[in-house]
Amino acid sequence: MSEARFEPSYLRLFRSGEFAERVGQALASLEECTVCPRDCRVDRLHDEAGKAVCRTGRYARVASYFPHFGEEDCLRGWNGSGTIFFSYCNLRCVFCQNFELSWQGEGTEAKPNDLARMMLELQDSGCHNINFVTPEHVVPQMLEGLYLAVEQGLRLPVVYNTSAYDSMESLRLLDGIVDIYMPDFKFFDSDTSKWIVKAKDYPDVAKRAIKEMHRQVGDLVFDDKGLARRGLLVRHLVMPHGLANTREIMRFLAREISPNTYVNIMAQYRPEGRAFDYPQLRRGVTRSEYEEAVHMAREEGLHRFDTRRRGRRISLI
Repeated sequence: MSEARFEPSYLRLFRSGEFAERVGQALASLEECTVCPRDCRVDRLHDEAGKAVCRTGRYARVASYFPHFGEEDCLRGWNGSGTIFFSYCNLRCVFCQNFELSWQGEGTEAKPNDLARMMLELQDSGCHNINFVTPEHVVPQMLEGLYLAVEQGLRLPVVYNTSAYDSMESLRLLDGIVDIYMPDFKFFDSDTSKWIVKAKDYPDVAKRAIKEMHRQVGDLVFDDKGLARRGLLVRHLVMPHGLANTREIMRFLAREISPNTYVNIMAQYRPEGRAFDYPQLRRGVTRSEYEEAVHMAREEGLHRFDTRRRGRRISLI
């Protein structure tokens, strides 16, 4: 795909007026919240944040925003991926490496104009995309800010960087707006998910969500400079003791999504947050565990893997 021919998906919906309609539908869903699979049905529109799993009310909280050079090469390019890190989360991963953000809500409330300003600043700094991190619980707020940014000249592709614990209704609202879906697929076993991320239904939700994401955007495609422009990129964090059921996840991706799925198999697990409360999570991933995960992915038929040009840090024991 030539960079000159690229146009973000959201511009068509913006010009037709449908983007504005989606924003209205999304905000209305906050009044009896079903934004994510938790279905808390809390009135977040009127700031009943304390009753929601995500502890987020009418406005999103943002922990930080900046050009990120630690993302995949096809996202960071040479000027960085324009990341906006949202605070809080709809999962409760006991090992979360951003514990202060996801569990404790470190960050500042950001109104729609604030979000739009952040996006435009990232565009002005030369970032190649706008990368929303942990957006599952703030899809309405994200869309509201994005609309204002587009109205003021945003033209970068949108990356939806998610745990894959997304509702089908939120994904419907994002159809035609998100250019690049980047879900994690964390665990394939419901009992494991119940104690590690506090969501027994996580595997079923993730499978359903990733299928829908792929239906919307297809396999990942690049421009002539190697930057991702549209499609699905799946991340998978290898866990100690095989807790993630990596083979089953790779088999699902190859057989039920596409053998051309672009996958980043990650080795950077380390015990953080409350991981030390669980014996199985108290160490990092061994080299043999990581190499076995890559081997399993290849055995299951996948062949498009993220590799780094330089500076890749993998802490293996």
